[in-house]
Amino acid sequence: MALDIKDVDTYYGSVKVLKGVDFCAVHGELLGVIGPNGSGKTTLLRTISRFLKPKVGTILLEGRDVLGMKDKDFSQVFAAVPQDTTINFDFSALDIVLMGRNPHLGRLERESEKDIEIARRCMERTNCGHLAERPITELSGGERQLVIIARALTQEPKVLLLDEPTSHLDINYQIEIMELLKRLTLHEGLIVIAVIHDLNLAAQYCDRLVLLHEGKIVSLGSQQEVLTAENIKQSFGADVIVKRHALTNLCYVTPVPSTVKRHIEAGASSKNNAEITIHLICGGGEGAGLMHLLSEKGYKVTAGVVNMLDTDCEVAQLLNIPVVTETPFSPITEKAFQAHLALIEKADVVVLCSIPFGFGNLKNIDAVEAALERMGKSVLIFEDKNIEKRDFTGGEATKRFVELKNKGALSIKNQEEVLKKLPVSV
Repeated sequence: MALDIKDVDTYYGSVKVLKGVDFCAVHGELLGVIGPNGSGKTTLLRTISRFLKPKVGTILLEGRDVLGMKDKDFSQVFAAVPQDTTINFDFSALDIVLMGRNPHLGRLERESEKDIEIARRCMERTNCGHLAERPITELSGGERQLVIIARALTQEPKVLLLDEPTSHLDINYQIEIMELLKRLTLHEGLIVIAVIHDLNLAAQYCDRLVLLHEGKIVSLGSQQEVLTAENIKQSFGADVIVKRHALTNLCYVTPVPSTVKRHIEAGASSKNNAEITIHLICGGGEGAGLMHLLSEKGYKVTAGVVNMLDTDCEVAQLLNIPVVTETPFSPITEKAFQAHLALIEKADVVVLCSIPFGFGNLKNIDAVEAALERMGKSVLIFEDKNIEKRDFTGGEATKRFVELKNKGALSIKNQEEVLKKLPVSV
């Protein structure tokens, strides 16, 4: 079974809202629709639901023209959950769910015991069976959403359309609803198309994503293909970092506040602090937060030596911070080491972050020693994380780390202590 959206153009009056939208959703797939406000997400669902008729293009379900279906036939295979699920009448939750049986009833026909059984079964599937006799007006937002989804399932559809089903809900209901949608595709083979506001929820649960911008599909595919920093910048105008979660291996999106970019583009918020350079010896994401903080405070920041795929490297590049990089999983080469020393030479203060040490990056300790002994730099070293637990050199790194304090490095515990120890121009 497949739902084909073929070159669809949809208008509101004379304004074209969807422009050549073309994609296919297949049996057992959870397809997420993402995009900024006004990009056409809700219009797409309204078009598939036949609330709007496209001026150009066709919509086919298993090769059958959806737009040509009779209303009753359409409602037996398509069900929709709108963005606004407010109901102002004191119907019981079961009564609301039973309304989903209307497409299967004749004119003036009442619900049978079979219909009531189907409704109760759908409420159990959505974990809201215990709410059957409660007035819908007394339910929380999350409970009401589960009831509305149960109503849609009572239609026994092949395609389920949802417009921001987790909007304004607590995280527990967000997870419950997304896991329900996933089960419906995996175990019952439904085609589920959902507009999702939260990019991280979309990445966690959707099989594929459609990214809309100004009525056009700008990206369609897996989360890795769609959720890139470039795509999000182009569509949402937001600067983000996209990484893979260590546990799930799925994408997660972290925004970078626009204030940081403005500081960098304007030459820093404080002209005086911009005359002071802070060099971070970091890696493994240990320097990212400090890069952000120091940039906000107006300091000039440099960094090294970090792997090219490291979070610290991505943040440095995003903030236009000069950084010395090395190939992932490779030891620091002499070339990178010398480039690192060149940046340290220009710095006023050197900060050694809580990085793990292996034999491949011991040259970062060499760099700190050079800053102390040969260059006479002020050096701060983080001791918020036990050095023995991040030493993978058989104790060599721990020994040399302790010696750094004997050579004049100052110990710090957090970012606030860094700020207190930095020079400030007046």
